[in-house]
Amino acid sequence: MGPTVNLLLLLDEDFQPDGTARLTGRRAQHARDVLKAEAGESLRVGRLDGLTGTGEVLQNAPGLLHLRVTLTDAPPPRAGVDLLLAIPRPKALKKVLPAVASLGVDRVVLVNAARVEKSYFDSKVLDAAFVRELLLQGLEQARDTRAPEVLVRERFRPFVEDELDAVFGTEALRLLPHPPARRPLQAVGVAQARRVVLAIGPDGGWVPFEAELLEAHGFQPFSLGPRILRVETAVPVLLGQVTLLKAP
Repeated sequence: MGPTVNLLLLLDEDFQPDGTARLTGRRAQHARDVLKAEAGESLRVGRLDGLTGTGEVLQNAPGLLHLRVTLTDAPPPRAGVDLLLAIPRPKALKKVLPAVASLGVDRVVLVNAARVEKSYFDSKVLDAAFVRELLLQGLEQARDTRAPEVLVRERFRPFVEDELDAVFGTEALRLLPHPPARRPLQAVGVAQARRVVLAIGPDGGWVPFEAELLEAHGFQPFSLGPRILRVETAVPVLLGQVTLLKAP
């Protein structure tokens, strides 16, 4: 069974001069085989980086979905959260990227760390086209149209020392989930923060040097509780908790 599609994402290249949209490939197949949409029916659609709305089915043939599109609604509000993530195992990353897209993260920096295997950077999961497809799957599930920006950095210390402020800004609340810490998330001021940056380490955690460097650059450690979570679990759990605390 494939990923849940709650919104058909329309790309710029799908639109025709007359304003209709023609979809091919996976999306057209989903509309035909799963949605079984017939001419005259309306589907929920959204334009990548734009509005959401409906698409009236004009034709649903094998390999081709033709829609008359009406876009009137804004996508869901943003979470106001960015993510600094030690690159996880490729299998885990395939789960994490759709999750961060569906939860409204604005920017993800995948960074090297002492406990990250060098081979991870050679994985096809980091290919731009593969990353884009995973992000689109997350948007479709969440009925969103705005994908996170994803950056990859292979050197931890130079990124933290030279790029961190430029990428994430200096006003965001910087948070470091780190097992030795005792303060709970509720005690670090998330509710008052306009933006939050989470620095999530690899399975096994940040090594002391990495944690100390992050703290030296303003990241506040806090406790995730007594359970040790794998990255693919920790990311959605933390993003969900931060988003709830930031909600007005």
